[in-house]
Amino acid sequence: MPENLTRAAATAGTPPGAERRPAGTPKIVGIVWGLLVLNTLGSAGAKTIVPLPRSLIQMVTMGSLVAAFALALVANQRLRIRPSAYVLLLTLLLVSSVISSASLESGLGALFRCFRLALFIGTLWLLTRWWDGGLTFVRYHIRMYFAVLGSVAAGLVVSPGKALPGLYGGRLVGALWPLTPPQIGQYAAVIIGLTVLLVVGRRVDRTSAVLVIVPSLVLLALTHTRTATLGLLLGLALAIGSLILTSAAARRFFTWAVLISVVAAVGFASALQTWFLRGQSQENFSSLTGRAKVWNALLAAPRSTAEQVFGVGLGDKSFGGLPIDNSWLAVYNEQGLIGVTLVAAIIVVLGGVALLRPPSLERACAIFLISYCAIASYTEAGLGDASPYLLHLALAAALLAAPAQAAPLVLPEASRRHIPRWARRSEVN
Repeated sequence: MPENLTRAAATAGTPPGAERRPAGTPKIVGIVWGLLVLNTLGSAGAKTIVPLPRSLIQMVTMGSLVAAFALALVANQRLRIRPSAYVLLLTLLLVSSVISSASLESGLGALFRCFRLALFIGTLWLLTRWWDGGLTFVRYHIRMYFAVLGSVAAGLVVSPGKALPGLYGGRLVGALWPLTPPQIGQYAAVIIGLTVLLVVGRRVDRTSAVLVIVPSLVLLALTHTRTATLGLLLGLALAIGSLILTSAAARRFFTWAVLISVVAAVGFASALQTWFLRGQSQENFSSLTGRAKVWNALLAAPRSTAEQVFGVGLGDKSFGGLPIDNSWLAVYNEQGLIGVTLVAAIIVVLGGVALLRPPSLERACAIFLISYCAIASYTEAGLGDASPYLLHLALAAALLAAPAQAAPLVLPEASRRHIPRWARRSEVN
């Protein structure tokens, strides 16, 4: 009886149009987030110890997205969603992608990719109900990507030759699941950055943080991924910088980080230069490992007005059979100038909201994710389609969401009836 009264009181006190704060994030939401991570791992990469047919990998990744959408519907049966400028802009990007893909210039695969993007965005809409500016989804993010890195480490132990193949110049790849060095570097950099921020904010004990950060740093070093390393360093610098004025721990960490960086730059300059160059010639390094040639060819290719505005439709982020490896040019090629405008709006809106928020650990995590994705977009594609980068930005949007207002506790009408003054006096007597 008291439970029913409490429930009725909470429901009766909800003002019209106001949103009640969820009692808590159900465990199924964490499963949905993990399935989204699995879907964005991709199906192309190095040769694994046990050969996995690409059709099987695609079945697993696509099946995980369908399962994520279905579970999100189960968790949010009343279809309660929260306003989100980020997901709204993604929805507009989906509309633009459908328009550009309808011509089938990129084949039927373009429409399939649009369907995948629609499920991805639909799942995010369903999850917005639990976006309350807290760190719940940060922990989901770290756990899932650390599990992915665990599979990479296991492959390295089981078969070092497969994990460090000569085809990739001895860089670390996924030997159990086909992952490329840039993918592994990205996952490692993101969870390192987020874990460091949790340590600075005293939201995790140092032992647990060391167990995550140290192995991830080793894997990042073995990938020789320059983009991920620079994104990690610059992203952390901006994130920690946003906390310096309000956090003594952030000031101490920043001071020690600068001191260690200076010592490392002086004492290990030669080793750092060798790691950074990866044995490449000056010409190859200046052309960004051949990326610049693909970019120049893409920009020089003739295009109709429709192709310039809407693009040629969602594809595999390649041009002339070679990967584009630039989010902005990939979006321009597939979704046109409209797509570029929408992606730029996503970065600007998220960055602007982060700057307007008061200093906090959640804001710092969002700044790290936004800056990392912006830096990585120069040499990595993914901002225009379902990818880890869109998932990182979704996490940033969840961190920047305003907390849902708790419903005021108002008693039922029977409990709020007027009691005469003489009756109150008699009760006291």
